[in-house]
Amino acid sequence: MGLGRRLLWLLFLLALLAFLLPRAGRLLYPLPYRDSITTYAHREGLDPLLVAAVARVESKFDPRARSEQGAMGLMQLMPETARLAAGHLGLPFAPDRLYEPDYNLRLGSWYLARLLDEFGDVNPALAAYNGGRGHVHEWLDSGVWDGSYGNLRQIPFPETREFVRKVLRDYRIYRFLYSDVR
Repeated sequence: MGLGRRLLWLLFLLALLAFLLPRAGRLLYPLPYRDSITTYAHREGLDPLLVAAVARVESKFDPRARSEQGAMGLMQLMPETARLAAGHLGLPFAPDRLYEPDYNLRLGSWYLARLLDEFGDVNPALAAYNGGRGHVHEWLDSGVWDGSYGNLRQIPFPETREFVRKVLRDYRIYRFLYSDVR
């Protein structure tokens, strides 16, 4: 086989890979509740793909998910946090409603947006989403963590460290696979 023919085969294989990779990736990284995620993320000024990444890491998109600590639904909201969010949004609060995808995504998007406003950066906002606002303020104020991605290992809570790492990884993947969602 000549060089020209090999080059054509290589180009064909690369084109095929470029065509198939996003489709295969979407099987591994689905985007259920796409319309709801987009609606509530936009309402709060968030990238829907960041909200999707949080929901994927928190619950694997299981609306009935419940943690040992009592976090509930797609975005794994603690009832106290959800009650606060519902109050600010003028919505009635009932803990069982946290299993309703639209309700959970609306409250979770509101809360994530408030954390981004409060911390001004996605890394500490995600750390606060998982590890608590007070802890993150303490880490930043005392110099335990500088809030950067490069220093995630400084986060004292291993679960929070992993949460931030996983959400940011999944966020990058979602941005690659779903460039049509914004």
